[in-house]
Amino acid sequence: MRIRATVAEARGAPLPEGRLSPLLMAHASMTLRYYAPPADGDPQQPHNQDELYIVERGSGTFFMAGERVACEPGDVLFAPAAAEHRFQDYSDDFALWVVFYGPEGGEA
Repeated sequence: MRIRATVAEARGAPLPEGRLSPLLMAHASMTLRYYAPPADGDPQQPHNQDELYIVERGSGTFFMAGERVACEPGDVLFAPAAAEHRFQDYSDDFALWVVFYGPEGGEA
């Protein structure tokens, strides 16, 4: 079982075919990924698990289910399973840790 992931390795990890973020850690239902949205816009679609985003660097706006909030390093953001969400107006260096967890469809 892996117990540590670093920003340096996350930034250098290759993207798997068809994925927007590399997998850095997994245990049971939890996966840890690192996400830097493309410069031309965040193409995310709703996910089938609940997720947390932890802003590692840069700044931007998080849109989730009709609400927009500014975000910067150290902020933690939540998106429940199946919720429409994406990042907007983000800086060129914007990057986040992403933690997916729980059952498909989200926790009750």
